[in-house]
Amino acid sequence: MQVPAYRKLVAEARQQQQEQEQAEQPPGGSAGSDAAAEGGECRASTPGASSQSEEDAAPCPAWDQVPFWTKEQYIQRYPLPERCTGGSLAAADFVHESSGSSGQPTLWARNCFDELAVCDRFEQLLWDNWQAHKRSTLAVVCLPLGCWVGGLFTSLCLRFLTLKGYKLTLVTPGNKVPEILQLVPALAPHYEQTVLFGYPPFIKGLVDAGIASGLPWADWNVKLVLAGEVFSEEWRSLMAQRLGVHDVLRDIVSLYGTADAGVIGNETPLSVAIRRWLAAHPEAAAGLFGAQRLPTLVQYDPFSRLLEKHPDDGTLVVSSIATPHTAAPLLRHCIGDAGGILSYSDMLGFLKQHGFEPPPGLPCRALPFAFVFGRSFWTVSVFGCNVYVENIMSGLEQPELADSTTGKFVLFVEESADLDRQLALRVELARGVQPSSQLEQQVAAVVLRELRRLNSAYGCYVPENKQAPIVRLHPYGDPDWFPLGVKHRWTA
Repeated sequence: MQVPAYRKLVAEARQQQQEQEQAEQPPGGSAGSDAAAEGGECRASTPGASSQSEEDAAPCPAWDQVPFWTKEQYIQRYPLPERCTGGSLAAADFVHESSGSSGQPTLWARNCFDELAVCDRFEQLLWDNWQAHKRSTLAVVCLPLGCWVGGLFTSLCLRFLTLKGYKLTLVTPGNKVPEILQLVPALAPHYEQTVLFGYPPFIKGLVDAGIASGLPWADWNVKLVLAGEVFSEEWRSLMAQRLGVHDVLRDIVSLYGTADAGVIGNETPLSVAIRRWLAAHPEAAAGLFGAQRLPTLVQYDPFSRLLEKHPDDGTLVVSSIATPHTAAPLLRHCIGDAGGILSYSDMLGFLKQHGFEPPPGLPCRALPFAFVFGRSFWTVSVFGCNVYVENIMSGLEQPELADSTTGKFVLFVEESADLDRQLALRVELARGVQPSSQLEQQVAAVVLRELRRLNSAYGCYVPENKQAPIVRLHPYGDPDWFPLGVKHRWTA
């Protein structure tokens, strides 16, 4: 390996394995140590591996012997240069950062090969869904800019597509609502279609602000590319209604990615059709995913990002194998997302048994599927029942609440003076909406209705007199709970 940190990590794993084998050997046994002592070049085939130099010709394990590692075990343990190809930051074209849960940002090295690998996912959307190689397209990056990974990486990838010849014009206002609301009306009328790239809660707030300002979203043939957070099918339908979107399978799509690995997969018209059908058939969804919640469902290219399930906890593991020239490659990186992978044939076979057939005319690529529930901090537990952020999202996106709230909330469990525990949530009101006890009761009733529908365990585990959530309403942009311009946290 030409990445010093990986060489150290693999050497440690090999040493631990040898020590374990020696400890398990009967007295006088040496077969394992003889095999481990064999030198020479690496004969095992590792995805993404290039030919090795003489100085890097140390023995390497077969792929199934490469250790799994977490951010704490690798990223936070080794300095950034040691995680780069050749052991130097000279391999990187640029460095960006991602927000860390500890408050200390993590630095990531990237170069053009990283961008090109991710470009395929953007190109798949722009080609399959919107024919952007033929139709003039305004691309508006509404993600945070500066050093943050989302906006910078998206902008660079889209820039590559403009150089490739796509009829794409890129503007980068970032997550500044006033700037976006000035740019879009000035530019969108000159293009056949407009694509907004952003986080779901921000995009909803932007669209609502535009409606309040009288912007004719429906006149501009708007598409959405979303990232970072799961959303419900009710949310997709609501945004389609407010934007005047007619083809909900193609025009509102999500990417699945991480700061570590870039974009891993993307929704396709087929995956959206499947997810919408599963949303209407929760029993089939539970049988497929093994949980009473609806995950993000994407398709991915295993020759670009290899996905595995960790043998111990079942979370997803990613390897970036598109090219050996990436600035800081990843091998068997535990990203901590609960989810799973399904082959194309297994997915369609299961759905056919349950009565689903893909709508005619959809572009279908025979790529495997990945489903992603998200991190554990998207869950709270009450009376032994897991309640998921997605369960609450569905309630706030119902028609009777959609105009009164922004869809943002903070989910938590409240403990009374008597130490009784009850589900609770803080809800952000839409602009101009005033809190009232009547609205609190309505929010509680609708959320409870959807929670019972989507999470059958809730009605079984939680006593009936404790099932209705405690609701507290907050004004739009409340600086304590819903500060503007900051990535939202859904649980407390």
